[in-house]
Amino acid sequence: MGLLMLLLVVAAAASAPAADAWGKEGHYMTCKIADNFLTEEAAAAVKGLLPAWANGELAEACSWADSQRFRYKWSSPLHFADTPGDCEFSYARDCHDTKGEKDRCVVGAINNYTAALKDSSSPYDPTESLMFLAHFVGDVHQPLHCGHADDLGGNTIIVHWYTRKGNLHHVWDVSVIETAMKDFYDNDQATMIEAIQRNITDVWSNEEKQWEACRLRTKTCAETYAKESALLACDAYEGVEQDITLGDDYFFKALPVVEKRIAQGGVRLAAILNRIFGEKNGRVQSS
Repeated sequence: MGLLMLLLVVAAAASAPAADAWGKEGHYMTCKIADNFLTEEAAAAVKGLLPAWANGELAEACSWADSQRFRYKWSSPLHFADTPGDCEFSYARDCHDTKGEKDRCVVGAINNYTAALKDSSSPYDPTESLMFLAHFVGDVHQPLHCGHADDLGGNTIIVHWYTRKGNLHHVWDVSVIETAMKDFYDNDQATMIEAIQRNITDVWSNEEKQWEACRLRTKTCAETYAKESALLACDAYEGVEQDITLGDDYFFKALPVVEKRIAQGGVRLAAILNRIFGEKNGRVQSS
């Protein structure tokens, strides 16, 4: 647990990806979906821990961790878990920062902040622990946050998304969602959230219980989520090269993946919070 102490000052973020996973829209969607799966007890506990500026909405705080990267420089390696590009994630091999310090990746962060929220004697601020946890569960479901280490999860691969220049990581963080909202949802975030929610209760109804299941008692199943993303990342790289133009073919292949990963992230975040706050652990909640 000591590896994530808020007093720790680590300058290990020099080569870390600068993009915000999912962008604000994707993180907001993930947390809004999680709201629908929280138990009454967990919803009350979450609301009690949120800062006043969130107005009782978990989704309002889900991008907070990205805004703190310069304040908490030690946190930058915790947003991702890149691999050598073999389509697999191995915790022992891949969960470390650029200096080789173990457990410093998105999977380690999810495990540690989950444990912190369960432990009433934890030295971590519970409000920050909640906001970090909610954000990192979203991060681990974005495939390029378990992308290839040699290109920083697609950050160094320059592409053109239709006519706009960017990088492959940004395409998955932001561009696919923005294009979908413009083309299919009248630029209405709430409508896109509703569509994803309908898919959970309809198209993916037979899968939803499997998504939230986790038999591990001492830690989360975040390693499984990272393995899923590492496999999906290989598909995301397929056919992509420097300075390529990505258009409809890529978009229509990527969009179902993005929407399903947002759905899975929301369902699983709720499951983690339900397990945390379903246990009467005596945590004193912030005002």
